[in-house]
Amino acid sequence: MQLTGFHHLTAMTARIRENRRFYTEVLGLRLAKRTVNQDDVRAYHLYYTDGAGSPGTDITFFDWDIPPERRGTRSIVRTMFRVNGQESLAWWQRRLADAGVPVGEVIDWAGRPTVLFEDPEGQRLALVDDGGQGPDPVIWERSPVPPDHQLRGLGPIVLSVPELGPTAASLIQVLGMRRERELASPEDPKDTLHVFSMHEGGPAAELHVLVQPDLRMARQGAGGVHHVAFRTPNEREYQAWLRRLNQLGIRNSGPVDRFWFKSLYFREPGGILFEIATDGPGFAIDEPLEALGEKLILPPFLEHRRAEIEASLKPID
Repeated sequence: MQLTGFHHLTAMTARIRENRRFYTEVLGLRLAKRTVNQDDVRAYHLYYTDGAGSPGTDITFFDWDIPPERRGTRSIVRTMFRVNGQESLAWWQRRLADAGVPVGEVIDWAGRPTVLFEDPEGQRLALVDDGGQGPDPVIWERSPVPPDHQLRGLGPIVLSVPELGPTAASLIQVLGMRRERELASPEDPKDTLHVFSMHEGGPAAELHVLVQPDLRMARQGAGGVHHVAFRTPNEREYQAWLRRLNQLGIRNSGPVDRFWFKSLYFREPGGILFEIATDGPGFAIDEPLEALGEKLILPPFLEHRRAEIEASLKPID
């Protein structure tokens, strides 16, 4: 029973139309599922992915009218996407600059060439050269980004905690991750970056933990991250994770059926929300693969509320 990498990362936006334009027209991702937050149906939940809506390629957004994030510790502080090769990193630097996005120089982040940047709301992002490692994405033929430079899926996700011990114990003893190495933070050498890996490891399966005891606690908001989800391949292992959390006395959500996958939520000791999600059944269960994301899709248990839900949503196209 092993987590195989990242399933998705869910962030927050207060400017949903601008958000959609940036992630589809600048980053070239596919809007593969246009739905609502199942716990707050007044808000969109948009999933941006590769061409097939593959697990491990998703950055998703809740659409909430909230103030900007107050940055700090006890939070997810950077989301990385994988690209293949320094030529691709250079191409992306030019593309982002041409789009008016402030973008940094290539730096070394935990041994890999990396470029840091932010979306229009200050969502902290990065592109990391994965050297061809990790799952290959399904190319999105209608993307404005050429196939050779399309984002290959999620890379390392970076957390900030005030102390390492409790979080490390949870990652290793509960989730079965391996502690690989530690180094000075590429952004601030006084902070230490600890690298943890899942399953086969590599850039698609690394969680990076920054220890930043001097920072105040973050307050979630627009431009920040809500939670990160880890992949489990099937229902059998999903149920095993549920039993494991319960046997260890870890408070959790219990089984949550999101229709396109099943979820299980809990908080690590630093207060950051984690999710374990199944790979399937996937986004094509209720609409044709070629038409993913083109219209509002509701899970069956919300379909009877469609008129009410549609009336509460703002246009995004």
